[in-house]
Amino acid sequence: MSEKKKGVRIKVAIVEDNRGTRESLSELLARAPALQCVGAHPDGEEALRQIPVESPDVVLMDINLPRMNGIECVARLKERQPKLQVLMLTTYEESDLIFDSLRKGASGYLLKNAPPAELIQAIEQVHAGGAPMSMQIARKVVEHFQRIKQPQSEVEQLTKREQEILALLAKGYFYKEIADHLGITLSTVRAHLHTVYEKLHVQSRTEAVVKFLSR
Repeated sequence: MSEKKKGVRIKVAIVEDNRGTRESLSELLARAPALQCVGAHPDGEEALRQIPVESPDVVLMDINLPRMNGIECVARLKERQPKLQVLMLTTYEESDLIFDSLRKGASGYLLKNAPPAELIQAIEQVHAGGAPMSMQIARKVVEHFQRIKQPQSEVEQLTKREQEILALLAKGYFYKEIADHLGITLSTVRAHLHTVYEKLHVQSRTEAVVKFLSR
């Protein structure tokens, strides 16, 4: 049975230095039947003192706070209350801030210009174990992972010459035949294969060929 059906409201605390925004958020929470505002704090220092006492389910956290920023406040709160859910509420769309917040323990990231209904839904989602994000933020997260170069396979890390030798091994060539085919010495072939075995973390010609063919 959901919290709403049981009549138990989700307790929310606000950490926001702008008085007008803080009061608007408090009023919004007061009008939401499933939510209850248990505290509204102007800075991280007060939040660290009061939030453990208020015991909210979800914290709405601004990033640009005086002295201690919101990201650091999240980190300290999560150290004390690992299960606390934090939803970043900010005007910032910078990728570094987004990922710093998530690394420090935030579970969602919403822009302050989000419609009231979206904010209420996000609080309910993060309380239920979700990771709500504004569409603009979600797009930045996707773009970030799309830009990350996928790690090379072990075979792709081999040099062109090492791959040539492995290809000939896979065709059944003997070491001497490989040397003649590539115009290098037998000792050079052996030296290359020694390096190949190390890079592929194998102990034999057969293992090396299997990895090469299954790349």
